[in-house]
Amino acid sequence: MANDLNQKIEAFSRLLIIMDELREKCPWDKKQTFDSLRMLTLEETYELSDAILKNNLPDIQEEIGDVFLHLVFYSKIAEESNAFDVADCLHSICEKLIRRHPHIYGDIKVNSAEEVKKNWEQIKLTEGKKSILSGVPSSLPSLVKAYRIQEKTSQVGFDWENKEQVWEKVVEEMEEFKEELVKNESMERKEEEFGDLLFSLVNYARFEGINPENALEKVNLKFTKRFEYIESKAGERLSSLSLDEMNILWAEAKIQ
Repeated sequence: MANDLNQKIEAFSRLLIIMDELREKCPWDKKQTFDSLRMLTLEETYELSDAILKNNLPDIQEEIGDVFLHLVFYSKIAEESNAFDVADCLHSICEKLIRRHPHIYGDIKVNSAEEVKKNWEQIKLTEGKKSILSGVPSSLPSLVKAYRIQEKTSQVGFDWENKEQVWEKVVEEMEEFKEELVKNESMERKEEEFGDLLFSLVNYARFEGINPENALEKVNLKFTKRFEYIESKAGERLSSLSLDEMNILWAEAKIQ
């Protein structure tokens, strides 16, 4: 691990040099564009997310490197059309960090991380952002998007006063969803009420300090591991097992 700043600069320079060489000499790298890399970048980001959820430090290190490569790749493509280069990107984020941390680089005083977040959102509006929510990407997964929308609007005071009120809202939305199921009317109405219920649950998770995306993904991983145990025990007999037999194996998986 490089603790010296010069070593870190040298490592980054090495990546830039390799990128230049690949872009010049490798047939595959020469063909890539912003569009062709986009889905690959999303894949690498999710692989990093997986490694973080598993707390696998060697994999986290590897996936961070992969993400670095993609960022350098985009910068190199832009440089070739004289749009911008990696230095422009780095200076841009440095200026943004300085501008949005006036409690470090200015004379603003803050007493908590929450005040820092509120200042951050207010400063973004002075930078020409039309809405507090303009920084929430439309392509975010819906669960993450709901959390970020609620988090951002709370920074300007649009929020519940306490978690008890939020839980009351959860109960209210649950009852409204149940009413729609009883009515058995349009799928559109049931979907709408179910969406309201999910949104209120995400809100309650936020008040409890729970990241709903992380919570759900951990359950996904747990379910997958237990079902794979059933598959490994059942083998080719899986499709012929009764539900009771599967539940017995599921109970064994929980003990495992």
